[in-house]
Amino acid sequence: MAQRISYNHNIVKYSHGILQNVEDDVVMEFPLTIFVNDQEFATMVCTPTHFDEMVIGFLASEGVIRFNRDIKSMKIDENKGIAYVELFAEITTSQEYFSKRFIGSCCGKSRQFYFHNDARTAKTSSSTTTLTPVQCIDLMNKMQNNSLVFKETGGVHNAALCSPTELVASRTDIGRHNALDKLYGYSLMNRLPVRDKVIVFSGRISSEVLLKAAKIGVGIVLSKSAPTDLAIKLAEDLNITAVGFIRGSSFNIYSHHHRIVQP
Repeated sequence: MAQRISYNHNIVKYSHGILQNVEDDVVMEFPLTIFVNDQEFATMVCTPTHFDEMVIGFLASEGVIRFNRDIKSMKIDENKGIAYVELFAEITTSQEYFSKRFIGSCCGKSRQFYFHNDARTAKTSSSTTTLTPVQCIDLMNKMQNNSLVFKETGGVHNAALCSPTELVASRTDIGRHNALDKLYGYSLMNRLPVRDKVIVFSGRISSEVLLKAAKIGVGIVLSKSAPTDLAIKLAEDLNITAVGFIRGSSFNIYSHHHRIVQP
């Protein structure tokens, strides 16, 4: 049985000098606990859609799996809020491995990651995909217009995996990381080549978001919002084009501007 995404809640709304009782759509928060090889691995608070994609994308992002075929079986019990994942191989689940700060280097540059698994799974992009300015703005508009849940509730993040001209997959979640994990899971489950794809995102490009994009394997990230300084540094190092503040007919290019070309 599919989970509800939002529900009606009675509120008091103030508008134009008047208080009135109305109904409002409120997005739902759902906790999903993931067990890997019978061990509790993580609990994710999410929007209850595309659980399978989110779990697979999360495990890949954490370096637990590399491909969908690494999973022997997966069962999601929506009533209990539990995902049971069995892998063909054992995993390392020690706290030290998944939370230890790590500093490494690549191609002669200093690269700093927060966690061990970031260093193992983040990819330096080799993408040769380019976009025109009009395509950047058009993809952002397409993603925004495609998000019915955001229009109804205003309480979710939107993310889309795109070709230069079309949305390939669009996902919504209360957690920006979850939305990206769903896209990652989608690409793995469908064996979708992503080097020529673009991620379009509604939220801020933080270092975590940039790393998620690197792990997925894209070379361009488009956002409606701003990047952080660490995200820009990582984008420079990982050869990813970060574009922010896509609003109306303008935007800012923060790294590797060669991928945004005038026709």
